[in-house]
Amino acid sequence: MLIVGERINGTREEIARAISERDGEFIRNEARTQVDAAAAMLDVNAGTTPKTEAEDLKWLVEVVQGEVDVPLAIDSANPEALAAGLSVHKGSALINSITAEEERFRAVLPLIKEFDASVVALTMAGGIMPESAEGRLAIAQDLIQRFAVAGIPQEKIYFDPLVRPVATESAQGRAVLEAVRQIKEKFPEARTICGLSNISFGLPRRGLLNRTFLAMLLASGLDAAIIDPTDKRMMAAIFASRSLLGQDEYSLKYIDAQRKGLLK
Repeated sequence: MLIVGERINGTREEIARAISERDGEFIRNEARTQVDAAAAMLDVNAGTTPKTEAEDLKWLVEVVQGEVDVPLAIDSANPEALAAGLSVHKGSALINSITAEEERFRAVLPLIKEFDASVVALTMAGGIMPESAEGRLAIAQDLIQRFAVAGIPQEKIYFDPLVRPVATESAQGRAVLEAVRQIKEKFPEARTICGLSNISFGLPRRGLLNRTFLAMLLASGLDAAIIDPTDKRMMAAIFASRSLLGQDEYSLKYIDAQRKGLLK
């Protein structure tokens, strides 16, 4: 499973301050800490200041890739900021994100082509997140067809089924699990990805819910997760799940994690 580190996000106060003050050392430390904790890709988000987001994101990409040799997920709702970050990225990036909404699709599609990037495709259309697995699959199918017309291969697409809180919508955990299963069954060359934190919003012991849900997602076929890799209990759940699902030959990575004291 691809672990995407989520910590370099301008909505976090300390990251926003580091971006504003151009504190490269703080950002480099965040990047190195996540990669050392087993992140194979890092999400970088400069925040939501329209006047400076493009330059901020460009700076972030250069600083992070100056410290660690991993690809980045360039994360922004602003196509101009995405383009700025992609313009200085070394290697193939992951664009976070595109939707089935016409304006967003038209704005981001050229960037996928120009920079030969992969893309997170949110199962959202018309500003609405579907409630059912079938609704999510229908949007994924529409996006697959549109990507095919544009010449984008399925293996460059990471579908995000959009996790919603079970505190207010009890069926949403099961709906996301089923959506992942159906998308993988229908489009085996495409990939699936999600963030976890929304599932536990409003409930106690959120970490417990998040890592339990991640184990269930892995069993349903999830390919990638945007998480905090410094969360040792979350990482332990990943090592254990991959071993039990036969994704870790002879459980060698699980054993190695135990030797390194990573199984908390």
